[in-house]
Amino acid sequence: MTQFSIDPTLHYPIFGPEIQCPHCRQTIPALTLTDTYLCPRHGAFEADPNTGELFHLHSGRHWRFWKDEWYRQHTHPDGIRFEIHEALDRLYTQGYRATRVIIAQRYRELISACLERSSSWRSNSGSSGKLYGLPVEFSPHPKDEPCWEVINFQLDKEEGVPIRYPYFRLFE
Repeated sequence: MTQFSIDPTLHYPIFGPEIQCPHCRQTIPALTLTDTYLCPRHGAFEADPNTGELFHLHSGRHWRFWKDEWYRQHTHPDGIRFEIHEALDRLYTQGYRATRVIIAQRYRELISACLERSSSWRSNSGSSGKLYGLPVEFSPHPKDEPCWEVINFQLDKEEGVPIRYPYFRLFE
């Protein structure tokens, strides 16, 4: 008699039998024989095996996974600005101040209109503008550093609180 062994991973979406919900970070199960994960709090998320993205059916938001963390993929400048603002607040509460923001190259067109511009900083810093009072630069090409295909931004930081806490102006 021949025994057949079926690979159980074939029954689950591309991210496996469970993931962390990108919203609330609780562990959520995959629905077998589908590409869907179900969070009791946030509803259904569909995994796209072709793009490697996780799609929230209710809101239409997309995430990609890099080094054990979900990164939302933004389609509107306010989304990425809000995410940067939250990260600046977290830094502040941890006793750090940001000195520069590096934003993924794929957001250059999306965010450029939101950047503060002045004639004095451009020639001196090499920055593309300012956001929340911080110089903004854009990432290297993802072919050079693959993380920039997924992550949205990086904050350079140093110890200490900001002299003038400019991050209260969420949306100027």
